[in-house]
Amino acid sequence: MKDKNFLDSVMEFEQQLEMMQRQFSDLKEILAQTMEERHALQLENHHLRARLEELHAGQPAAGRRKAKKNAIDIGEGYDNLARLYHEGFHVCHVHFGSSRKGDDCLFCLSFLNKQNS
Repeated sequence: MKDKNFLDSVMEFEQQLEMMQRQFSDLKEILAQTMEERHALQLENHHLRARLEELHAGQPAAGRRKAKKNAIDIGEGYDNLARLYHEGFHVCHVHFGSSRKGDDCLFCLSFLNKQNS
């Protein structure tokens, strides 16, 4: 009879571990989305501050266009990496270009987070 109780306990523990794994995967997905949103907001904030500084400095129109183009160029590289990551590819130096197979990569998330600092 003790063997049956032990087996039941092991099976219950296995179910708890599976449930925790699902919760952890959900949490990682939420973290990835939050970090991407945070970066997008920081990038937008940076562009808005640069534009505001241009307006306050009273730069001529040609200078504003050049500064705006440079700000866009900086953001495009990050946006491309974020898009690649969102499409399911690694952007970290460890596994760059390989498929993520649906799982989030903490190296990639860390890399993308550094880019917005």
